[in-house]
Amino acid sequence: MKKQDKDLHTATEENKHLLVIRLSAMGDVAMVVPVLSVLVRTYPQLTITVLTRSFFFPLFSHLQNVRLYEADVDGVHEGVLGLGTLARELRDEEIDMVADLHDVLRTNVLRSVFYFYGIPFEQINKGRAEKKALSRETNKIFKQLKTTHQRYAEVFEKLGYPIDLSRYMPAARREILPRISNVTGRRKGIKWIGIAPFAQHSSKFYPADLMQEVISTLSSEKNIKIFLFGGGDTEKKQLEEWESRFDRCVSVVGKLRFAEELSLISNLDLMLSMDSGNAHIAAIFGIPVISIWGVTHPFMGFAAFNQPLDNCILPDLEKYPKIPTSAYGNKVPEGYEDVMRSIPPEVVVSKVQRLLNNS
Repeated sequence: MKKQDKDLHTATEENKHLLVIRLSAMGDVAMVVPVLSVLVRTYPQLTITVLTRSFFFPLFSHLQNVRLYEADVDGVHEGVLGLGTLARELRDEEIDMVADLHDVLRTNVLRSVFYFYGIPFEQINKGRAEKKALSRETNKIFKQLKTTHQRYAEVFEKLGYPIDLSRYMPAARREILPRISNVTGRRKGIKWIGIAPFAQHSSKFYPADLMQEVISTLSSEKNIKIFLFGGGDTEKKQLEEWESRFDRCVSVVGKLRFAEELSLISNLDLMLSMDSGNAHIAAIFGIPVISIWGVTHPFMGFAAFNQPLDNCILPDLEKYPKIPTSAYGNKVPEGYEDVMRSIPPEVVVSKVQRLLNNS
């Protein structure tokens, strides 16, 4: 028996309790879901507790043998003392091992406490040196890095639970309950498109005037209905303006709870998103995702799961050779403020139409 087969055999026979830590942000937490889905299918006797913010709980509701534990890092679990309390609470849950998919200051404090308790603890290798080489201005090493999903899977392998991500089965579509249908209206055989035009950093926004052209063109087609996703007062105002201006265009901000947004996303025919969380949420359900990229690049490993590279719309890399300028879009060199404007709205619309016609 090969060593990996032997390890797999041993792991499956043990009914262990695994703690998985990923506190934020939404996209990073959503990327955990496909990996956990494969893990629970491969090791059905494994009990898993996910430590994350309570807002993200609905992302995991369809997974068997997965419990959820709130990290109240702004309340009772705040600071070093609060994290010590959290570690004791989790120890009392009879945790056998820990997979840290975050590797930040908070989780390193938890690692120290779990080490004291004698609980095995493995952390993600974020590939910081590789990402720095890919994003530096000179002597850039331009190549595809491991995906975040692969990096998550490696943590489980180090704990004795190797998985094959090619075995992922998309989550089933969720039910459109009456409260959701009051917002969406009846489907009536038309295509539902989600558009999420915002991201954490403005360098990853497709300019509003160009996005407006995209929405105007798509909403003019009678067999298409558009749902706009976002959050916050500024985004809400912009999406409501588009909703009022264009037919068959609905902003869901403030109208649906997060769990209800997930149900709607699971029923879309396509998601058009920036390099942001909604792309990763749609990928959980196997929804085709078209993503628009600014100063970041899918080679960093943050592309939506199981989506072809051809679905990523990139700026003119010959004109802007410093891309990617950072892993997260928080560094914008002088002259790179408008990289998104090298992507014509017609290119975006054409990609959407072609993917819809092929679906």
